[in-house]
Amino acid sequence: MSLIKVETRQDLERFILLPWKIYKDHPCWVPPLIQERKHFLNPDINPFFEHAEVDLFLAVDDNCSPVGRIALTHDRNYQGFHLEPVGMFGMFESMEDPTISCLLLDKAYEWCQERGFSRFMGPMNLSTNHECGLLIEGFDSPTMFGIPYNPEYYGKHFEAWGLRQAQDIVSFKIDPIKVPDYLKRVAVKLKQRNRFTVRCLDLGRFDKELLILWDIYNSAWDKNWGFVPMTRKEFEFSAREMKTIVRPEFCLIAEVNGEPAGFSLALPDVNQIFKDLDGRLLPFGWARFLWKKNKIDVFRVPMLGVKKKFRRLGIDAWFYYETLELFVAKNIKWCEMSWLLADNKSIIDPMHRIGGEIYKRHRIYERSITP
Repeated sequence: MSLIKVETRQDLERFILLPWKIYKDHPCWVPPLIQERKHFLNPDINPFFEHAEVDLFLAVDDNCSPVGRIALTHDRNYQGFHLEPVGMFGMFESMEDPTISCLLLDKAYEWCQERGFSRFMGPMNLSTNHECGLLIEGFDSPTMFGIPYNPEYYGKHFEAWGLRQAQDIVSFKIDPIKVPDYLKRVAVKLKQRNRFTVRCLDLGRFDKELLILWDIYNSAWDKNWGFVPMTRKEFEFSAREMKTIVRPEFCLIAEVNGEPAGFSLALPDVNQIFKDLDGRLLPFGWARFLWKKNKIDVFRVPMLGVKKKFRRLGIDAWFYYETLELFVAKNIKWCEMSWLLADNKSIIDPMHRIGGEIYKRHRIYERSITP
């Protein structure tokens, strides 16, 4: 068994397609779109690469067949924001043989050590602004769009190798969806006080709306664990990838005296469609996607944030209220709120109050590096 660095188009193809081999007997895994993965990992397309060094490696057996993979990242923006030399690993996949995991993680340690990092952490695919965390609880249900899935043995391999918990992130499930009475009372009071306004995303002025959302994102989330600001080009890249699935009534923007104050976003779980596409939109997958996308009856709320100076106005409570009201009106079966920092009491407590229960838990691991 050996490691090869991904350098050719053929290597990248094998890197992207390896999960189909790993998950062939995992009914809860949802294949990603192959073309989207190619765009995401293309330095000429994805602006993340403008401030990050990323190396991809494949573990291959004696027949040169891929049996594992890993991405190693030096994000200069993360390092500049946190003032700490930290490496990231992600896009990790491995067959069940623990020697494969060890080979990949040994490479990660060596790669980070060569660059003088004090520690490394992951999985980050490729940063906290993308998919991150290793699933450690909740293997019995399909993954939501934008949330990673993995075999249960990965956690055992990580801990046996020496990785330890850095942070847990949780997903809440609200089922059935209803608007709690206390939230209705809060909404009445907020309406009477009239301290802010809330409107829907305007797709007709999408470029201008993106600037507003980008400003709020980098301000509202800046104190979160592991946060790294997104560049304008990164934010636009991610937003345009999601534009085809966004329903504007589910993206709420709050303003105070005309100043953007916060936003919330709920997305239809397109994994309901992707599960049957096997990673391919062509030749018939695109038509199936367009036909079914407005019939999706499960949603995920990946973002809900308010700028610090506006957090005492009740904007977050209004977002919860209006989003749940919309879900009820549109006959949405259930929703997931994710991902949320497990130790963030200010967001975990409201989730319980509106009827949510933790049903999935992901873990980000770390290990110190000896100079």
